[in-house]
Amino acid sequence: MTDRPASWRMPTPKQMEKLAATVGREPGRTPTPGPGDTMPPEYWESVLRDPLAGASGVPPGPSVRALRLSEIPQHVLRVTCSRCARIVEIQKADAVRLYGQTAVWKDIGQRLLDNTCQVRTGRHEEDGCWPSFE
Repeated sequence: MTDRPASWRMPTPKQMEKLAATVGREPGRTPTPGPGDTMPPEYWESVLRDPLAGASGVPPGPSVRALRLSEIPQHVLRVTCSRCARIVEIQKADAVRLYGQTAVWKDIGQRLLDNTCQVRTGRHEEDGCWPSFE
């Protein structure tokens, strides 16, 4: 750390006058388009040429976290905590035996993380792990 005063960061009066003179002059350049402006035709052409624009229109299937145990094809189910980076794995057969075939994987994963959670703050909103399903 130095003992220089804060005034060393300010421009000198001569530099301020020079800056003030250049503010009035604007170089000739094209303005950037804003939200209210129309988009150029090149933009729309690139949007239409995008390979994903011609997708089949079929929405992707439900995420793994919303599936019931009987609908999940994997044999090993894994949930990680985004907060403490802990990973919990359970075999599908064990999960079915403990929770039933109609149990939703999201609820089971949250319960598995909460049963062994190390992060306790005392506040209901902040307590527990933050599940990330793989």
